[in-house]
Amino acid sequence: MKSSMEKIGKNTVKLEIEVDAEKFNEGMEKSYRKNAKNFNIPGFRKGKAPRNIVERYYGEQVLYDDAFNYVYTEEYDQAVKEHDIYPVDRPKIDVTQIGNGQSLIFTAEVTVKPEVELGKYKGIETEKKVVVVTDDDVEKELKEAAEKNSRLVNVEDRPVQEGDTAIIDFKGFVDGEAFEGGEGKNHNLVIGSGQFIPGFEEQLIGVEKNKEIDVNVTFPEGYGSDKLSGKPAVFKVTVNEIKVKELPVIDDEFAQDVSEFASLDEYKASLREKITEREEQKSKNELEDKLINSIVESSEVDIPEVMIDARINDILYDIDLRLRYQGMDLEKYVTASGQKIDEFKKQFSERARNEVKTQLVLEKIKEIEGMEVEESEFDEEIKKFAENANKNQEEFMKQLTEDDIEYIKNNILVRKTIELIVNEAILA
Repeated sequence: MKSSMEKIGKNTVKLEIEVDAEKFNEGMEKSYRKNAKNFNIPGFRKGKAPRNIVERYYGEQVLYDDAFNYVYTEEYDQAVKEHDIYPVDRPKIDVTQIGNGQSLIFTAEVTVKPEVELGKYKGIETEKKVVVVTDDDVEKELKEAAEKNSRLVNVEDRPVQEGDTAIIDFKGFVDGEAFEGGEGKNHNLVIGSGQFIPGFEEQLIGVEKNKEIDVNVTFPEGYGSDKLSGKPAVFKVTVNEIKVKELPVIDDEFAQDVSEFASLDEYKASLREKITEREEQKSKNELEDKLINSIVESSEVDIPEVMIDARINDILYDIDLRLRYQGMDLEKYVTASGQKIDEFKKQFSERARNEVKTQLVLEKIKEIEGMEVEESEFDEEIKKFAENANKNQEEFMKQLTEDDIEYIKNNILVRKTIELIVNEAILA
């Protein structure tokens, strides 16, 4: 194989690749064997005509497409390695010479990873947040634990108040007609939560148990259903029960119930330790983000639109995946929000551009520093993954693909790159 490369744009190159006649003939032979069953030539059983007869009867070009596909991938990949380029899109192929007995010549025009003019990444001066956990922080955590362990108790001697949980039956009417989705039985409604239409919950304050009232509201403009948007409605509501949240007493007994500790003081000490650990991790993440953003902002790179589009598609895929877990998909979500998919995609352009630029900048630092994944580092990472999957390392390794291994190694390199940036920073 012979190849040459011409730069035809800032991030675009054209490869000219010549495949020798013998190699192309191997492709023609594979194409013939694949397609032989489709050829029906007088004097031969279907699929049994020799290749030279097939080429004479149909024309040799009948085998070109598959023959080209058989040799293309290997030869293109070899040319990419030879010229040390990193394609970020599918190439545009143009065949300039093809036929029996001659070399195959084709060009591949492709967008490649852009060059990065790296900003300062060592010795960046910045401040690191000092973590101080106060008694108030611990008390707040205690109260949250108490909230999680609260219980609802029935109220018999008063009407509904703000903050109560009202157990209600309701049925809604618009223009005197019941509407779909407007009915519920024994629904738990926290008064003041804003769960229902504006004005609904306020009208339940002061209502006694087992009382039925008419709640008059107006659906907001732009409500999900066109039939209800902006329309006045009447809900017939019955309050079946009134419940109030009862918090546990925060004492030694509480500590024993919610933790492995025998006393409240021990539990508080444990909470302080967990808060400190959490806040230190948060501080570390903020420092890393600040340093990386500084480097990204001071670096110059002309990002091909195809890379931004690909990142947007990755973002949309993640959103779609999360929505499917909730019983919806991206198309339905976008339609329900009154947008078109192209408009929806545009809102992620800036985020995608920043993420791609960050990735390219970190890759450039990794390249300059000559970072590699040590065998011990890879083994340690595999060990963690295996433990999380409840498998031994050998068993876990067997199920990994080459792409999986590359992904794990890349994560290690990103982590090492960020560690280098932090270690080289000048912290106030």
